Amino acid sequence: MKRYKDLDCVLLVDDDVSTNFIHRRIVENTKINVDVKEISSAKEALDYLTYSGKYENMEHAPKAGIIFLDINMPGMNGWDFIAEYKKLDEKHKARIVVVMLTTSLNPDDEQHAANVEEIATYLHKPLNMEAFAKIADKYFEVINEE
Repeated sequence: MKRYKDLDCVLLVDDDVSTNFIHRRIVENTKINVDVKEISSAKEALDYLTYSGKYENMEHAPKAGIIFLDINMPGMNGWDFIAEYKKLDEKHKARIVVVMLTTSLNPDDEQHAANVEEIATYLHKPLNMEAFAKIADKYFEVINEE
């Protein structure tokens, strides 16, 4: 199993439970040693990153290295998440790679994502093992390979 420096956890942020389940299996099948946390709302993802809400006093939880973020979610959508994420203290977002992962075919969404510094890349669903491994290899240093 491969292990990367600063990649302890992958955060799947999507309101569709079955999509999160599928993406969890894809990440697990890449044989990369990483925890996977499924979260169904952008607000909850912000709470996870800042140890607030139901994650208060959980500083020991694995720190997210990659966030796969859906755009279209009820309440706070992916763009709203990014707006709030930008406001976070650096300690809550240091070394996090944000990937927009969406079914949106709107070219404006892809262009918008390309112009947002906090978004590393924009991918269409579903996530696949090759895309996940490529992101891990691009943004993180391998520290152990068994």
